[in-house]
Amino acid sequence: MLIIKNGKIIDPASGMEQVGDVAAENGKIVQLGGTFSGKTGASDTVIEAEGLTVAPGLIDTHVHFRDPGYTYKEDIYTGAHAAAAGGFTTVVCMANTNPAADNVETVSYIVKKAERACVRVLTAAAVTKGLKGKELVDFESLLKCGAVGFTDDGIALQDAALLEEAMMQAALLDVPVSLHEEDPSMIICPGVNAGKVAEALKYGGAPAQSESSMVERDCALALKTRASVVIQHISAKESVEAVRSYWRRGARVHGEVTPQHFSLTEDIVPEKGSLARVNPPLRTEADRQALIEGLKDGTLDIISTDHAPHSREEKARDIRTAPSGMIGLETSLALGITNLVKPGHLSLMDLLEKMTVNPARLYKLPAGALAEDAAADMVIFDENETWTVTDNFRSKSNNSPFIGQTLTGRVKYTICGGRLVYEDR
Repeated sequence: MLIIKNGKIIDPASGMEQVGDVAAENGKIVQLGGTFSGKTGASDTVIEAEGLTVAPGLIDTHVHFRDPGYTYKEDIYTGAHAAAAGGFTTVVCMANTNPAADNVETVSYIVKKAERACVRVLTAAAVTKGLKGKELVDFESLLKCGAVGFTDDGIALQDAALLEEAMMQAALLDVPVSLHEEDPSMIICPGVNAGKVAEALKYGGAPAQSESSMVERDCALALKTRASVVIQHISAKESVEAVRSYWRRGARVHGEVTPQHFSLTEDIVPEKGSLARVNPPLRTEADRQALIEGLKDGTLDIISTDHAPHSREEKARDIRTAPSGMIGLETSLALGITNLVKPGHLSLMDLLEKMTVNPARLYKLPAGALAEDAAADMVIFDENETWTVTDNFRSKSNNSPFIGQTLTGRVKYTICGGRLVYEDR
């Protein structure tokens, strides 16, 4: 048995917020709140959580574990350990592996390997064969072998008619389609915003319109098809406005935002170089404030990391030739507390809602909530502890622009299925 004593229990699914005990046995929560009155044995684990917050295990619906094909960057097991260190008990991997997760064999490989991971690792399948945007995959067969949704993340789907057909299939199957929104025809050079920094660097960059124009198109398709559509890693003010408009008109559209986009702007690029290169790019302070407003009014209802590991050698290249992307699982919760909760933009309950119950509802997962007889997936953290980010990550990679920053909010324990899978030491 696992007993958590005297923690501040927060559950966004029910609105519960109280100090009390939580007990778990055989992978399930058997007591939630109140004082544990049972007897503990020598084999039981007791965690003293006074002054700590106990919440549902975090859920990240957008990670890249690079397995199969690029396991020198990350693999399912190292990615799972990074997730556990960040308080995540469920993650959804993207399909841009090698080979792509566009076939039964590859999806089955990921699903089977994930069975031995320390947290719950799920996977999306590709929307198109080979991520080429030309021919749709067999949606039904990939769902049957374990995929939980569909995405060509990393590549925009330019063929609107093909995407409409994909959305119609997804709507019939009632599964989400997640979209990377960047029109390559409008991008001179990816990874840096087409603005003052790109001009100073003579880089070219990616304008906000390359994102917002596709967001506008795809929100209209979502409204037409009634599909559940995720607009991934939104970075631009105009994109937030488009999602807000179609959301209010009844589209089943979900706005996803990453910690890097609500925490940083293009101003960090000269200092951090390739570590700050990401698709879509970090944009202006006006864009960042628009993201925060979208989080506040519910337009942006999911926070995901887009955890994208790359090797030290790859990120050591010049910003023009280094790959885009950054890791994020181990800093996500702290960035949310530091940049959203502490300044008063969101309550802690609101932040956790976007990292637990909302992603669980999107994928219809039996997770994201604390309740008796529910899976004992929990994170225990100190919302007030400050710490400085170092390059000592559980991930295989360390490509983070947040190294050296002092953040507030530290994960102390992560519990998945009643098992202690991470302890801060």
